[in-house]
Amino acid sequence: MKNSCQRFFLGLLIVFIAFIQTNAQIKSDVTTIILIRHAEKDTSAAGSTMMQADPPLSDKGKLRAGKLVETLKPYAIDSIFSTNFNRTRSTVQPIATTTRIGISSYDPKSQVAFAEQLKAMKGKTILVVGHSNTIPALVNLLIGSAKYANLADNEYNKIWILLFENGKCTESQIQY
Repeated sequence: MKNSCQRFFLGLLIVFIAFIQTNAQIKSDVTTIILIRHAEKDTSAAGSTMMQADPPLSDKGKLRAGKLVETLKPYAIDSIFSTNFNRTRSTVQPIATTTRIGISSYDPKSQVAFAEQLKAMKGKTILVVGHSNTIPALVNLLIGSAKYANLADNEYNKIWILLFENGKCTESQIQY
């Protein structure tokens, strides 16, 4: 009796380990790309309304950046990408600090190459922050459809979540 119970539990353990390994492999095949626009910028800063300006976040923007940490808590972020502007880097800095992940820069003028780079990061969860005109365009490139228009100047609360699995993309959009 003791031997058959041991064999049963050993068999159960083997099935359980195989199940865990299979699920780990399935998880690693899913790539999640989270895309956001930077939080509200301080338009009272000198020259902030000029295209070349690099204003900081406003107080409201700093609060939104802090809220982003809680909003994205369910996602185990592996990589963070930002354009090389104060407002974009400041938007994801609280997440970078919390997760201890460095912020990598990307060139928003090289969207096609960047989209391919993101798609090649198989099995990762990636956070990308950009601008009102670059994030919708990047989402369109990633999903292969011209579905999203540029965001309005006062629109800061959208998050796109793209899941790539088995060559297919599932998209969702949330607000925060």
